[in-house]
Amino acid sequence: MIPSSVSKLPFEMLSEQPFFGESGLLARMYRMDSGLRVLLVPDPSAPIIAYQTWFRVGSRNEHAGKTGLAHLFEHLMFNETENLPHGEFDRLIERVGGHTNAATWADWTYYQDDLPKSELALACRLEAERMSKLVVRRHQVETERGVVMSERRLRVEDDVDGFMSEELFRLAFDRGHPYQWPTIGWMRDIKRLSLKDAMSFYRTYYAPNNATLVIVGDLDEAEALTLVHQYYQGLVAQDIPAPHKYPKKPQTSERRARFVKEVQTDKLLVGYRAPAFTDIEHVRLDFLSELLFGAASSPLYADLVFDKELVSSVGASLTPFAEPGLWEIGASLKRGHTIEEALAVIDAHFARVCKEGVLVADVERTRARLLTEFYSGMRTAHGKAAQLGEFETTAGDYRELFKYPAQLRAITPDALHQTARRFLKTESRTVVSAHPKTQAPRTKKRPSLAHA
Repeated sequence: MIPSSVSKLPFEMLSEQPFFGESGLLARMYRMDSGLRVLLVPDPSAPIIAYQTWFRVGSRNEHAGKTGLAHLFEHLMFNETENLPHGEFDRLIERVGGHTNAATWADWTYYQDDLPKSELALACRLEAERMSKLVVRRHQVETERGVVMSERRLRVEDDVDGFMSEELFRLAFDRGHPYQWPTIGWMRDIKRLSLKDAMSFYRTYYAPNNATLVIVGDLDEAEALTLVHQYYQGLVAQDIPAPHKYPKKPQTSERRARFVKEVQTDKLLVGYRAPAFTDIEHVRLDFLSELLFGAASSPLYADLVFDKELVSSVGASLTPFAEPGLWEIGASLKRGHTIEEALAVIDAHFARVCKEGVLVADVERTRARLLTEFYSGMRTAHGKAAQLGEFETTAGDYRELFKYPAQLRAITPDALHQTARRFLKTESRTVVSAHPKTQAPRTKKRPSLAHA
C-alpha cells in the first residue's frame, strides 16, 4: 500500500519488499508517467545517501562495426551539459564531501553518487541534468575518443590478461553475438564512431523509461519523490529497441587459441558455457566455482597452488549476464610447468566431481563463505544500492535479490553434482593461452578470427 505521505505525488507504486526480514527496512518501487522507475530504501543507520542511476544499456545493445558506444558514453556523461561547464559535475559533488563514479558492462551502465544526506537535491539536479541535457558535440566526442583509445591500449593491448579475456570471448561466441565484442569496443570501431552515432545513442538509450534511480540511505520518502518529480518532470520517454536475442547453440567441440606474448611463464584462461543470470543453475554453478577455487582450502586451488605447485595464482568467476555467458578459470603457471599440466589437474578434478559429486563438508564451508560475503556486501548504503540496481537491470526485478539467501541455503551436494554433469564438459569449453617468446608454438597458425 502506498504511504499516505506520498499518495498525492504523481507516482505509481509498483511493489514493496521487506529488506531481509527483521532489519526493519522496506524497498519500494515507484514509476513516473515518463516511465522512470525510482527504487527507494530509507535507511537511517548512517547520515549518507547512495544515489545510483541504472540504464538498461551496455555493449549488448551495440552492433558489429559500432562497438564501444556504451563505454564511450560513460566518459561523455561527465562532460559539459547545457547548464554545467566541463568538470563542474565532479567539482560540485566533491565540494560537499561526496564521491562519484560510473561503470559499463554488457547489460548495463550505471552512475553512482555517494553523498551526505543533506545533498539529495544536488544529486537529483545533477543527474536529471545530464540525463536530458548533455552537450554532445564533435569536440567532446573527439576528446573522449582519445581517452578511450588510451584506456584500451593500457588495459588490453599492453596487458596480457586483458588481451586474453578479450580473445576468450571473441572465440567462444559466434560472429555477431553481442557478448563476442568487448565492452570497451574494438579499436577500429572506436576510431570511426561518428558524432551522429553518439547523438543517436544518447537520444535513444538515455531516456527516463530506460532508467531506474536507486536511492538508499537516510532519506524521507516523500521528500525524495518530491525532489525527483521536481527535477525529472518533463523528460520524454523514447522508443527503446529490444536487446539482441540469440538462439542457444550448443558448442560441440573445444575451441583453442595460442599466443606468444611478453610473459615470463605460461598463462591459461578457460571459458566453460554458463547459464544466464536469472537461471537457478547460475547460482549453483557460482557455488560450485567458489567450492572448487574460492579459498586456499578449496580442492582445486589447494592442489594447483600448494600440493603440486604448478601455478602461482588461480581463480574462477561466472559472468552475471542477462543471456548465457561463460564460467572463466584463469591461472598463471610457475616456471617449468605448462598449461597442459594445469589442464590435466583441472580435468581430473572435474571428472571426479562429475562421477562422485562433492563433499558435504565442502558444501557447508562454501555456503557459509557465500552468505557472509553476500550480507557483508550490503552493510553500506552503496552496497545495497548496487545489488538492487544490478538485479533490477539484469534480472528485470530487484526482488530477485531477496531470493538469493534461500537459494544458497537450498543447495545440496546432489544439486551440485547434477550441475557439474551439465556444465563441466570439455567439448563446450574454450581455451586461450599465452606463452613466453622463448617457446616456439607447437601448433599450426590459428585461423583468423572475426573483428580483429
